[in-house]
Formats: sequence, structure tokens, C-alpha cells
Amino acid sequence: MQPNGRDRLRELLDAVVDDENSGVGDMARSSYVSEFHFSREVRRLTGEPPAALRRRVMLERAAWRLQRGAGVAEVAEAEGWSSAEVFSRAFRRAFGVPPSRADDVGFRLTAPNGVHFHPPQALWCDAGPGETAGPDIAQFMLVHDVADTEYLIGVAAGLSEQQWTQEISPGQVVLDWDGPEPSVAAVLGAIVWTKEAWLATVEGRDFPSRATSSEATAEQLAAHHHAIGKRWTTLISEFSAAGRLGDTVIDALCDPPESFQLYGIIAHVLTYSAHRRALVRGMLARHGVDVDRGDPLEWMRRD
Repeated sequence: MQPNGRDRLRELLDAVVDDENSGVGDMARSSYVSEFHFSREVRRLTGEPPAALRRRVMLERAAWRLQRGAGVAEVAEAEGWSSAEVFSRAFRRAFGVPPSRADDVGFRLTAPNGVHFHPPQALWCDAGPGETAGPDIAQFMLVHDVADTEYLIGVAAGLSEQQWTQEISPGQVVLDWDGPEPSVAAVLGAIVWTKEAWLATVEGRDFPSRATSSEATAEQLAAHHHAIGKRWTTLISEFSAAGRLGDTVIDALCDPPESFQLYGIIAHVLTYSAHRRALVRGMLARHGVDVDRGDPLEWMRRD
């Protein structure tokens, strides 16, 4: 799997700030590229030459250390400066005050790219233009949930028919009203059926038969999930765009009738879907099947 653009930036920044890389040549060698290519790529992704980027980040880290009580000579040596005097001059040029007055300034310097030192030993990349608000987290989780369920159904399709329905976890119950879910088929079917049932509630449709999910083969469930997942994400996106996630549906099929706000329904579905997906991973492992961890961070890095 090739890293995406953000991961490539991380790799380049790692090389820039690595304490063992004293010059651009060292940075390039640690990244297995030529010095020319390394410098060009860092400048393209950050708008700053690698040497200038390293110098600024190291000065930010130095300021933070000084603010925590470290001495000037100690910081100068730790950050690789040839002497405390050279470090002091560079610090004054960057921050406008001598190191002895580090407490008077923040440790961040103006940057063309939003890349800064982040205590104690990390980097922070500010969101770029247009990314300030970040993505819609609820929508992100919805899409990840559907994608991860699709992945698990695909993996489970490699089980034998006997393994698919085998009660490998007898007596396993997630929610009392859903009944036992002892097999991979039962748990994955419950994930899909839960969305289908709530879709019917919100859309005003007849309550669906559970057999479509509970009695399906892995291939049949995959096709059914594809349709349900698309309807589910589309519906929630439309309500979100219209600012209607606070709408309430009163379900008269419940005894007594109950009211549910849409954002609560979404949280309920995502919570129990995540729990069931974790159960499926454990059950697949007991069948001797390797699966990924379902981590959204790892999923984001896939091509």
C-alpha cells in the first residue's frame, strides 16, 4: 500500500527533524532520494526549504525548552548549535528577544505551511485553507462504518458454509430485543438489519423482514448491505444538509410508543455496529481468519 500525500509529508518531515540528520544531504539519504529531489519535494509540499524548516522547528523546540526552565547552554547543545552565542543570536533574530526572555513569547514562529513543533517531541500541522472546520465527523463515521462492514462481509465470504452459520459464540446477545447472535452470519446480519429497520422507521416504510439479512449467504448479504448502506448514508446526509438531525420520530410500534431524535438514532446505530464489528473480528480470528483492526486511522490511509 502506497502512502497518500499526507503520509509522504510525514515521512519527509520525519527526515527534516531527525536529530541525526544535520544537513539536507543526510535528510535525503534517510529518505532514499537524491538531495535535489528531496529539497524540491519538501519545498513543494511545505512551501519552505528543508534547512529553513528544520531551523525554525528546532528554534520553536528550543523556546519551549527554555520556557520549561532549561539553561541556554544546555538547549544550544541539545539542539545542535555550535555554541550558546550562535544560538542566542539566532534566537533573538527569530523571536525578537534573547533566550533569557523566552517566557515573554510563545514558542511558535510564523510559518508558511502551518508546520510547528508540538510538545514534547512531535509536530503539529495546521489545517490548510478551506480545511479549518475539518470534515463532518458524523458523516465520516457513517462512511467508515459502512465500508468496514463491507470489508468484514467480504472477508467472511471466504468461510465455508458451515463456518458462516456455526454457533461459535453460543448465547451471545448484543441487545435483548435482537435475540442471540452466536455466529458470524448472525452478527453481520444484525448490523445490516439494524440499519434497514431504522431506515423503515425514518422513511415511513413497512417494517422489513429480518430473514433477508439473517438467512442470507455472505454473497447475498453483501449485495443487500450495499443497497442498505447506500440508502442509509444518503438519508443521513440529506437530513444533515437540511439541518434536520434534531427531528423526532414517534414510533407507535413500540409499546408504549417511544420518540427518537435522528441524531440519537445515528449514535445508537454506530455504537452497536462498532461493537458488533469488533465481535465479528474476534469470531473470524477463532475461525483462523486474519482481519485488520478496523481502525479509522488505518482506513484513511488506504488507497
